[in-house]
Amino acid sequence: MTNSKMKDNIERWLTHENYSFESIKNPENNFQILVKHAGQYGIPIEVFEPKSQPDVIVIGTKVIMKNNQIARYLGFNDDEKTRFGKKVIDFCNSIQAISRIITEDGKQKVGVFVVLDDKEAINQQTVFDAIDKVSEMHEKTARFLMKTF
Repeated sequence: MTNSKMKDNIERWLTHENYSFESIKNPENNFQILVKHAGQYGIPIEVFEPKSQPDVIVIGTKVIMKNNQIARYLGFNDDEKTRFGKKVIDFCNSIQAISRIITEDGKQKVGVFVVLDDKEAINQQTVFDAIDKVSEMHEKTARFLMKTF
């Protein structure tokens, strides 16, 4: 599938399912779509194709840490940040999520992602299954952060 065809298909599927979405410009991606209220928890989810990985679709969301968690995290030394990062990675691995701790808009966030890398199997069903899975992973990760941090 060409990049524009993949993007067109995803936008058509989202429209068909009555999802509200918008395109986002990101120089690192061939395309990026923000789905405003997705999955069973109605959270914002991003769908994109990294320029570095053509024919791979990444579906993910960001769990924003609470202000007190951000303040605590920023007070960590490098060893504590590494240990915390390992806890997050271990938890996310347990729920089959690819994760990354990121700083964006002055906030600490944990990104959780699903990667669809079999272009023959990328269809409406697999995309919506991944959106539902990411929505659930967002909720589990938010609960994990509340309990352990």
